[in-house]
Amino acid sequence: MTTSRAGKLLRKPEDPQRATFLELFFDLAFVYVLTQLSQVLSRDLTWRGAFHMLVLLLAVWWVWCSTATVPDRFDPQRPTIQLLVIATLVGSLVMAVALPEVFGGQGLVFAGAYVAVQVGRSLGLLIALRGHELQRGAVRVVIWFCVSAVPWIAGALAHGTAREALWTLAVAIDYLAGKLRYLTPGLGRSPPSELPSAAEHLAERHRQFFIIALGELILVSASTLGVSGFATDRTAAFVVSIATTVLLWRIYIFRAGELSAAAIAGSPDPARLGLSAFYAHLVMVAGVVVTAVGAELVIAHPSGHAQTAWIAVILGGPALFLAGRARFEYAVFSRVSRDRPIGLLALAALAPVMLLVPPLVAALAVTAVLAGVAISDAARATGHPPEPPSPPG
Repeated sequence: MTTSRAGKLLRKPEDPQRATFLELFFDLAFVYVLTQLSQVLSRDLTWRGAFHMLVLLLAVWWVWCSTATVPDRFDPQRPTIQLLVIATLVGSLVMAVALPEVFGGQGLVFAGAYVAVQVGRSLGLLIALRGHELQRGAVRVVIWFCVSAVPWIAGALAHGTAREALWTLAVAIDYLAGKLRYLTPGLGRSPPSELPSAAEHLAERHRQFFIIALGELILVSASTLGVSGFATDRTAAFVVSIATTVLLWRIYIFRAGELSAAAIAGSPDPARLGLSAFYAHLVMVAGVVVTAVGAELVIAHPSGHAQTAWIAVILGGPALFLAGRARFEYAVFSRVSRDRPIGLLALAALAPVMLLVPPLVAALAVTAVLAGVAISDAARATGHPPEPPSPPG
């Protein structure tokens, strides 16, 4: 039986699918979150530091994804939904403050905030949906987040390798839950009708978060220039960083970025395609965060001696972006343009040579590769009618 109170929380099919001011407000917190994530890697340019950043990125991304899907199903004008989203915003900021020292003395702060956000929001929906058929789905989500809470908190109380292992397990549980559609003994799994499916809304949320990531790259570049001073080589490095940012935006938005809503709407399984796009954006956002670390290094040390770790992030960030962008293109068109893998191969081929030149030259080489991809996109479209979306069956 559906109660009128719970039913009023649901978003009606005829409601506008555009993202709301509440969601834009929520996204503001993640400019700071991504900036803090880049600091995690820049402080420890090792494989272990990269692994730490990956675990933390997966955690904060899951917070954003779990919250971004709430207004897809529920009316964001309702005070209950607004309260849940704003509470998540506050919790996300607490997580962000702890990020640079999360594998040190701030582990319990981060894990406690993460668990409080995920379990608290899910419990709030469970209570709000009392008497509604969707309450079963909320129960499944609460159960899974309570399960992952155990290794999150246990990891925060441990140290070193034990913390890394437990938090890796916790992240794996969270993502496995989504993959299995919160399959729960006695309750089954969430049906497709309970998964996010508003095409325009999902596509716009993807684009907004990617723009947030680009904003973090701009913020890091400008802040580093402000601290380093306006020397000629540092100013040139800043200009190269901004050019790279523009190219990332251009490559992202070209066709697939513009048609993602139509692709989701036209897919035989919109919810599945929407989730696939979420994962593709995770890789692209990771690429932008790593690119921001590389930009910080290049602006601070444009003429210095390139180290292996520096070249890894300067070239690795754009490579991650291109890999995620190729996956996103496949989700929209069921094929991948040749310039994506060619760009990846070019970046890989440049890596050994870039160890012999200053970081600014390496950054210029990356910008040239991205420019080649963008020019190839434009040339392919010239004189041809716009390609319609053709998502995988």
